[in-house]
Amino acid sequence: MLEYENQIFLEIIQEDGLVITAKGLGIETVFVNVIKAYLDPGNLVIILGTTDHDEHYFIELLKSYGTNTLPRVVNAECPSNEREIMYLEGGVLFISGRILVVDLLKNRVPLHLITGILVYRAHNIRNAYQEAFALRLYRQNNKTGFIKAFTNSALAFTVGYSQVERVMKTLFVKNLYLWPRFHTVVNNCLSKHEPDVIELHVQITPKMQNIQTALLDVMNYIVKELKALNKYLDLEELTVENAIAKKFHKQLHLQLDPIWHQLSTTTKQLFSDLKILRSLIISLTYEDSVSFYAMLNRLRTMEYAVKASGWIMLDEVDNLFKYARSRVYTDKNELKPEPNPKWIALSEVLSEIQEQKHKKKANEKVDKVLILVHDNNICKQLKNYLTMGANKYLFYEALKKLSHNKEQKISDNNEKNMEEEQSENNTDEDVQNDPDTYVLTLTQKCAEETEPSTSTEDIKHQTLFEECSQLTDLNVTNCATSAPIVFIQAIKKGGDSMTLQRALAEHTPNNIILYVADIGTVRQLEVYQNNNPLLDLKVYFLIYGGSVEEQEYLTSLRREKEAFHSLINTKTTMIVPEDQDGKSEDCLTFAVQSDNQENTRKGGMQSEAKIIQKVIVDMREFRSELPAILYTRSIKVEPVTLVVGDYILTPEICVERKSISDLIGSLFSGRLYNQAVAMTRHYAKPMLLIEFDQNKPFCFQGNYYVSRDLKNTEITAKLQLLTLHFPKLKLIWSPSPHATAQLFEELKQGRDQPDSNVAAKIGADEDTENKQLMVERYNSNIQDFMAKLPGVHSKNLRVLLNKGQSLSHLIKFTQEELKEILGNTNDAELLYKALHEKCLPTDEKLLTSKGTSKVRGKKLFSKIKK
Repeated sequence: MLEYENQIFLEIIQEDGLVITAKGLGIETVFVNVIKAYLDPGNLVIILGTTDHDEHYFIELLKSYGTNTLPRVVNAECPSNEREIMYLEGGVLFISGRILVVDLLKNRVPLHLITGILVYRAHNIRNAYQEAFALRLYRQNNKTGFIKAFTNSALAFTVGYSQVERVMKTLFVKNLYLWPRFHTVVNNCLSKHEPDVIELHVQITPKMQNIQTALLDVMNYIVKELKALNKYLDLEELTVENAIAKKFHKQLHLQLDPIWHQLSTTTKQLFSDLKILRSLIISLTYEDSVSFYAMLNRLRTMEYAVKASGWIMLDEVDNLFKYARSRVYTDKNELKPEPNPKWIALSEVLSEIQEQKHKKKANEKVDKVLILVHDNNICKQLKNYLTMGANKYLFYEALKKLSHNKEQKISDNNEKNMEEEQSENNTDEDVQNDPDTYVLTLTQKCAEETEPSTSTEDIKHQTLFEECSQLTDLNVTNCATSAPIVFIQAIKKGGDSMTLQRALAEHTPNNIILYVADIGTVRQLEVYQNNNPLLDLKVYFLIYGGSVEEQEYLTSLRREKEAFHSLINTKTTMIVPEDQDGKSEDCLTFAVQSDNQENTRKGGMQSEAKIIQKVIVDMREFRSELPAILYTRSIKVEPVTLVVGDYILTPEICVERKSISDLIGSLFSGRLYNQAVAMTRHYAKPMLLIEFDQNKPFCFQGNYYVSRDLKNTEITAKLQLLTLHFPKLKLIWSPSPHATAQLFEELKQGRDQPDSNVAAKIGADEDTENKQLMVERYNSNIQDFMAKLPGVHSKNLRVLLNKGQSLSHLIKFTQEELKEILGNTNDAELLYKALHEKCLPTDEKLLTSKGTSKVRGKKLFSKIKK
């Protein structure tokens, strides 16, 4: 480990806390060494917050360290009995929060034996309900174990009020460790061995400059419109400079989400258009001229013009389309796409590396060049450019993405090139199946053509490569040893944030070309050089000078620096409660939050033993925060795999919980009808809980919840039909999970506690006998009819169906006989009256009512007639 990495390691090992580092400073190395420190069967350490990619990377890294004992992964494929054994065997376990919560509630985890918990990507803890619930259960029952949390996202703590304090409270930690790039220890450490960085400020073409100017003008217009329409919103951070930065729109959405329903349709569309313009201006620097023009053309439709906020009608947009087209077609309408200026710079860099290779000694190792790009599309773009050439590749892209009409002229040679490329193995299926990494080597033909033997501009700046092999089958000896081996790779491959670390460790390249400007990547290369001080590393940094790409890079640096300054100020001023770590027995965090909690003593006498309230919760519901909230209200949460319902409050009350999106989907798919049938058959008091987002309106609010082709009236009508068809089904409306928890507690007052064994069997395949009786033996329509009769419910329905041969046979029973069958006097009386008493028509009731009622009826009738 480097000096600052070692200091971070010692700090967090010595005392629990939250570590926040700048991006790219190697928090992964610190984390894996913390894991290594606890890799002993005598310990039981649980790791939360990691992805599959993270887990695989950490295990492979520990293998490279020569570690004998490795962490194990606990997932859904491990049965519960195997998990219990793994907990007892000790070691370090990667586990998801949902599995851990269930095992903790089922008492499968020996809480007193847990040495501690490590939390990765700790900035997500407030939205990771399962992980937060698991930490609460752990700290409530284990006062000695550690909790150590890690993250490299300082910007995540700038959204929301007192975000870092809230995260630390959720993590049960009292110490905050901040490690920005400008930290003295970090700066001194990385300055010891600096890579040879060659910054190449590529100039964008005049046409690209005009397009960029037009897009910035339109973005400026939208920003002004947003601020003019929303004078009372805090939009100080909304500037054109910030709008082109990474993740700004995500943070803006989090800020406006609670009041989104209060914004006008125009405001919402302006925010959407601003996001589209941001993607266009970024694509201008990454995509080729043909792809950018095709992307822009998709917006030039009547449908989008009607939907958009009006920016498409601005004068600047005419220039935007004009210059975008001029990059692809000449004034005479001939197809002549403009090559990307970075391609030319890339070819020159590769040629320079090749020349340097010739000057070196022959016995030296093969040069390896790593080209880092934005995503897989750019990865494929560069591979095609280097193997096909700019002209050939752009004509192929034009044939694929642009529809050519008769007026557009294509030269014979160009048409021939396009036809050749169309016949090659470049189908859409091949594009989807392309690997994320390409391995190329310089061809002998290229070495011959490095002399200026050709006159065209395209070949002059073109470096010809051939595809060496797939990365998985890479054998360096099969590649030309006299030419550098080139790896083209995306920074993140398939969502794997460890992609770059893997590539650097596996290939140890000595030449790296940064085709994308990313602050995290730059710092990772600094760390890579200091971890390999003998490596003569050269970094070629390609960036468009004076462009939005350069501005986005500088803005990202500024925003991260400001985030750390804010965190430093917060650290010096925040007040941390003494019991925030949860290790004291009287920690206020674990105080019961029940409104109905009574004093243990009344009138100096000991009160009766309090009944432990219990709710049976379906396993799938642990993805939400409601089970954790129920637990904080002193309600015992028992996880069970339920076939019918999501929450069983009492032996009679079954609740099916739906969010708005789930409700709409299940209403139109028919799934909710089947769920209602099951609940009404098995439970006396079935309930449908419709839970709204606490940050959104407590109603169906226009197109915010419902798509444009779906009306609110359709949903309301289906809900009405549902209540008419299932009169026993009660609808519960809740604005938030906290309100739901309070409602559940009130519904349970004075009622019996549910039995998990009984709840698990209801509707389950294991209950074969009951299922055959209720499904195969009895007609489902008869069951539904009988279940709707007064006095009939889930407890006596099967008995009644067994005793009664038919409806005519059932009518012959006396009230006493029904009482004997149903086992309840009230139920028997209700059913007997329903079967035998005559119901008077409405008009007869009016005739037999008092005179005043008759007069009122006539007046009402006369009004209706008028």
